[in-house]
Amino acid sequence: MSTSPSAIPAPVRLLICDDHAVVRAGLLALLGSAPDIEVVGEAGSGEEAVALAAKLVPDVVLMDLQLRPGIDGVEATRRITALQDGAPYVLVLTTYDTDADITRAIEAGATGYLLKAERPEELFAAIHSAAQGRTALSPPVAGRVMARMRSPRPTLTARELDILGQLAHGLGNRDIARTLFISEATVKTHLGRIYDKLGVDTRAGAVAVAKEQRLLP
Repeated sequence: MSTSPSAIPAPVRLLICDDHAVVRAGLLALLGSAPDIEVVGEAGSGEEAVALAAKLVPDVVLMDLQLRPGIDGVEATRRITALQDGAPYVLVLTTYDTDADITRAIEAGATGYLLKAERPEELFAAIHSAAQGRTALSPPVAGRVMARMRSPRPTLTARELDILGQLAHGLGNRDIARTLFISEATVKTHLGRIYDKLGVDTRAGAVAVAKEQRLLP
């Protein structure tokens, strides 16, 4: 009795988003060598990625974080994962591995976070993992996530929490100083201490980590 040949699984349908045409061309050439991955579209901006994701309904969107002009990869990820019909998984592919970047991407809904320095076979495997909804992290990223989970929650002073709250509302140093009746120099000093305690170097990073650590109401 003859048996029917096993069904060949459909390739993972992939959308690439990177604002550098040369990078996109390199990824297209690389992914063209993977028979079980089909690139169905490419986007050069976050807005274009959101529109194409809604139109093409890929399985996975390969997303760069730093996109200019327009919305960045984090906001694009947030909008794509919020799509109503068949929202694809988002796999971040970036050169940035700071705690703040990782936190913001994961909070936005990214399924995986991969560094561009990874080997091609690692990228292929991560794409397949993401297509199945499984978390895919580069080893350095996984290490940072685990270290953050093991580390004690940072302790901020009442004044530092006040300033952090003002940051979350989008206030600049001058406005924070006026609101809290302190000098701009004092605000800068406190910001430096906040950055050190949270392990970040930007205002957005401080707010992202503070939200992750539930330091803000």
